[in-house]
Amino acid sequence: MQQKLMKKTAVFSAIFFLISMGMIIYMSVSKVITIEGVAQDEVNEVTVAKEDGTGEDAKRNLTFQLGEADSSFLRIPLPEGCKADDIMIENHYMDKELWIFVPSTEKDFYEQNAISGNREAIEQGTFENRKEGIALNFRLTGIYECRTILENENLYISFLAPGEVYDKIIVIDPVGGGDEKGIFTETQAEKDIALEIARKLKVKLDESDIKAYYTRMDDVNSREEDRIALGNETKADMYIRIEVNEAKDTGVYGITAVYNSDYFIPSFGNIELADCLEREVTTSVKGKALGLVSAGKKDVVLEKLTVPAATIKVGYLSNSQEAILLSRDEYQDKIATGIYDAITKIYAEKH
Repeated sequence: MQQKLMKKTAVFSAIFFLISMGMIIYMSVSKVITIEGVAQDEVNEVTVAKEDGTGEDAKRNLTFQLGEADSSFLRIPLPEGCKADDIMIENHYMDKELWIFVPSTEKDFYEQNAISGNREAIEQGTFENRKEGIALNFRLTGIYECRTILENENLYISFLAPGEVYDKIIVIDPVGGGDEKGIFTETQAEKDIALEIARKLKVKLDESDIKAYYTRMDDVNSREEDRIALGNETKADMYIRIEVNEAKDTGVYGITAVYNSDYFIPSFGNIELADCLEREVTTSVKGKALGLVSAGKKDVVLEKLTVPAATIKVGYLSNSQEAILLSRDEYQDKIATGIYDAITKIYAEKH
């Protein structure tokens, strides 16, 4: 009996070895490489080097090969010798654009090599010559997660809806940006405070299994319609807007949350999100809760979102003592912790 068992074990081991070797050989011959680290967060700075000399070459439309549209991938041919580590890919989801930088000395490469495959996610493709390579720009039809494979000097890209990739999706919206300062004093602006809190929150969320999209991660002012689209198109579980507050009475201070009372979502909706945010942030900063406020018609973002959404107003810049607190890194981090605690608590209760 023992000898039969040993023989079976040996046979299974040999079969497993042969299968494993076959897979290794196939992968080696096919040169299939999954490109990791696609920048999926909103990127506001152009990271590819621009052309030296008198100016950039004009953008030109990419050529798309007819046929093969039933493929599940978009196929982008690559110059000979191009490696995965040399390619830079950035998903600018707020602009609905995908940027790809391909190192190449052949400036006319994409005039001679057509792109093929599934183009359903592509509205338009352009390319331009840059220093040390070619910059491709794809205008997308919506907000997608991109998965990439490099095989035999071709880059294959699949475009997936966020819900196909992630179980937990949220949107973080630091108000203002760019010329839109929001509430401000001589030394502080709402846009900066909201952004710093969002950045600190991102550090915490990056270590979780929650996928977070951000309306901005830099000092730019995203349009209201783009912020709304990000929440609705990703079908986020919750949309959290970060603001500060002000009052004519400079003695007023504390935390409040705003929700859309006209749009009702059964089970878990705007008011539940607002309530949890206010409680957790107030607890984290050991502050004062001022209660929930129904949003007015002027709050276009909350009015047009079709997912659970709320604004957390983290303090009053009009109050001199609270303004000092809002300028401190450690206090901003406490606010971020409170928002994070609210998010994780909501997910724990929903599951």
